[in-house]
Amino acid sequence: MKRILTSTLLISALAVSACTNPDRFGADGMGGAGANAGAGANAGIVPGSANDPTSTAYFQQAVGDRVLFMVDQSTLTDAGRATLDGQVAWLQTNSDYQAVIEGHADEQGTREYNIALGGRRANAVREYMISKGIAASRLKTISYGKERPIEICSEEACYAKNRRAVTVLAGGALTS
Repeated sequence: MKRILTSTLLISALAVSACTNPDRFGADGMGGAGANAGAGANAGIVPGSANDPTSTAYFQQAVGDRVLFMVDQSTLTDAGRATLDGQVAWLQTNSDYQAVIEGHADEQGTREYNIALGGRRANAVREYMISKGIAASRLKTISYGKERPIEICSEEACYAKNRRAVTVLAGGALTS
């Protein structure tokens, strides 16, 4: 029994270690660099990952998918406009994506007031993007008001994170 357990553990360890670096032998399979290893504009880019400039993960992490607002405001801040400029540039480069802009509010105020405020925030983002050249047909808005908080507590730090508009990319292909 001990020999079976030892064998199983050894085989498992070898299997796991064999999967840790799929390119450990180089592109030519001989330990050296192949003719095209490391060459080209896409060297080291994993499609769909955060290091792929055409991926939604890159958009969320490198460009930024949200802008924050002040209390009871739907006016864009300088920081918000800077983030949106990055989003606009990304959307212009990746024209096969549409975006849904979600408006959110903190938990203060009535549900109705916060739905309207979230709508104004989402619309402010949409109008800014349109003014920078993104086609209106590529942008949709929705307001969640205070219904989808990312932080729940009765402190300003939580409220500030919930006063936001989030740009969510929709698919990779335009639909009519």
